[in-house]
Amino acid sequence: MKAFIFDMDGTLIDNMAVHHKAWQTTLSELGMPLTLEEVKLKCHGKNEEILEKLFPNKYSEEQLQEISLSKELIYQKQYINDLKPIDGLMAFLDDAKAKNIPLGIGTAAPETNVNFVLNNLPIRHYFDSVIHSGMVSKGKPDPEVFQKVADELGYDLAECIVFEDSPTGAQTSQNAGCKSVILTTTHSEDEFDKYHNIKMIAKDYT
Repeated sequence: MKAFIFDMDGTLIDNMAVHHKAWQTTLSELGMPLTLEEVKLKCHGKNEEILEKLFPNKYSEEQLQEISLSKELIYQKQYINDLKPIDGLMAFLDDAKAKNIPLGIGTAAPETNVNFVLNNLPIRHYFDSVIHSGMVSKGKPDPEVFQKVADELGYDLAECIVFEDSPTGAQTSQNAGCKSVILTTTHSEDEFDKYHNIKMIAKDYT
C-alpha cells in the first residue's frame, strides 16, 4: 500500500464519548432525549444529515447549520482539557513520514472541529490532504470523502489503507475498495465481523 488515509474522531483522538454526550445534550434540548446507546447508534456521519434523519423536514438548512455549530461548541468546551493523540500515534506518524508514505485525513467532522484538533495538537504538518464534511456533498458511508483525499494524494483508492474506528467507517472504506485498519476506541471488535476489507484491528498505535 502506498498511502494512508485517516478518519479523525476516534482514530487520531479518542473523543467519541464526548461527542455522544454533546449530541445527547443537544437532542434533549430539541425535545428528543436519547440514551447514550441510542445516540451511539443514530449519530454518526455529517451533522446536518444526522439531524435531517432525526427531524425530517423540520429545520431549514441554516437552522441545521446553527444546531450543528452549537453541538460542536458543547463538544469542544467539554473536550479541550483532555485533547491528546491516541497512544502511539505520534511515533506511528513519524515512522510513516520517514518511509515517505503520503498521509491524509478524510473525516465527517465539520471544519471547526478539524481546526480545533489540528490547531491544538502538533500534527497538521504530517498530512498532505485534509478533507472535512464541508468539502463533500455526501457523508459516509458514501466514499466521496476518501476519494477526494486519494485524489489529492495522487493515488488510486485501491492503493490506500484507511484507518477508522466505526462500522460506518469500515463500510465507507469497503465501499471505496480500500483495505482498512480498525481502532477499537469506540466500538467492540465483534461489531466489525461483517466487513471483509479489514486488514487489522487494534486498540491503539503502539
